[in-house]
Amino acid sequence: MFTKVNERIPIKDIIVSQIEKAILEKKYVPGSKLPSENELCQQFNVSRTSVREALQILAARGLITIEKGKGIFVSKLTSESVSDPLKKLLMLRLDRNAVLDLTHARQILEPAIAREAAKNRTDDDIEQLENDIVQLSECSGDFDKLSELDMRFHFDLAKATHNLIVPLLIKPIHNLLPKVKPFVYAKVEDAKEAALIWHRKILDAIINQDEEGAYREMLEHLKIAEEHAKKLLEFQNDKNKE
Repeated sequence: MFTKVNERIPIKDIIVSQIEKAILEKKYVPGSKLPSENELCQQFNVSRTSVREALQILAARGLITIEKGKGIFVSKLTSESVSDPLKKLLMLRLDRNAVLDLTHARQILEPAIAREAAKNRTDDDIEQLENDIVQLSECSGDFDKLSELDMRFHFDLAKATHNLIVPLLIKPIHNLLPKVKPFVYAKVEDAKEAALIWHRKILDAIINQDEEGAYREMLEHLKIAEEHAKKLLEFQNDKNKE
């Protein structure tokens, strides 16, 4: 299956490249078992150290899982395995200026998502979104929980597009919001009320399959989110001056 390593480049990188290619070409499908470490050493004609280094890289990328005593398996891809590397990259770059970039990115993506959700939503989607609003309305005091419920509505909207790629695109952005949104709920007095009002408006448009209405309501909602983010930054700036 794999070829011997002879090139003068890092051995582990060659092993990673070949195994990754085999997985992407579906020679090994999700859930299937890869050759053992010993078998890989023989096929590549390399040391166990090189194979182990390569396997660690592949595991870190989410392509394989190593189960002690059982073997090496191709990972079953989930939204987390696809979006987590981007989430980690964004977290490294998340500073005060990036808070507004995060909001602006949502303004670019989420109105279009709301429009697609209005076009493609099912009765089950509507029931889930209604439940998201109820749970947010019933939650109080726990700013982390408020943030989680707020973003659940937005992620369920992405799923309501019934486009496989859309939730994968939006999830790493949403995963960064717990770094910001709980502080918005803590410091901006009307944040919860505003979220409930605009979530309701967005959902009403989606129920009526008003595509452009859903787009507009989401855009207005995220303009308010931008105002809240700016208030948070002003508060932090004032605090830093103390």
